[in-house]
Amino acid sequence: MSDIRTSRTRRKRVLAAAATVAIATLSLTACNDGTGVRSEATATGAATNSSSVAPSTSASASAGASGGTDADSSSSSSTSGGDAAADAGSGAKTPAANAPASSSKDVTCEGSNTKTVAAPLNRPVNHMLLTVTNTGSKTCFLYGYPAVRFGEAQSVPPVIEESQPQAVVTLAPGESGYASVSLSATDGSASGGRTEKSLAVSFFGRSMSGSVGTSAHPSLPAKGLYVDDSLKVTYWQQEMDAATNW
Repeated sequence: MSDIRTSRTRRKRVLAAAATVAIATLSLTACNDGTGVRSEATATGAATNSSSVAPSTSASASAGASGGTDADSSSSSSTSGGDAAADAGSGAKTPAANAPASSSKDVTCEGSNTKTVAAPLNRPVNHMLLTVTNTGSKTCFLYGYPAVRFGEAQSVPPVIEESQPQAVVTLAPGESGYASVSLSATDGSASGGRTEKSLAVSFFGRSMSGSVGTSAHPSLPAKGLYVDDSLKVTYWQQEMDAATNW
């Protein structure tokens, strides 16, 4: 009986050991399948990693949101700049009298923005000086020479070519330009002598193809001026002396 009991005890121990081995084998198999403790550890690690990444992702999202706000601000600034530019553009279209002189374009000197004075000269004899003063608010240019007409003349006298200056006469507001008119031959050799009591002065544009603006009508002496067919003019000059040298 003792041997039988001993055999049974040993068999139970063997079975228990086999069961233990089987459980261990099943545990290893579960680990290899990724469903056991190792899987839990991996999931825990992933959760840990996700937790460590999440703040960065949130920070990126926050930065993205902040960047979006900055972009909106930039867009608003650009829009404001565009509006300001548009306002400035519309301001440039206001009447010249309201526009700053520094932003205005230069214009041609003519009757409406200048004052013209005609004065006979003692020297040289038989000459007259034309003085044109810029009365406007913008710088203007005196192109070429004065187109003068005495009385009912249908044509203008020729210009003295040698009197042409090196640069176009430029008049800032308040400044004056000059030209002289040779009225008649000093020796009386020219024909067509007459006395004239009215004068019109027209102004050329940049192209010199014709007069521009309005003409000036400076007054002449009450007794009039004697002219003949030798009548001629100088180019506009920046200085008075340059005009009276001819």
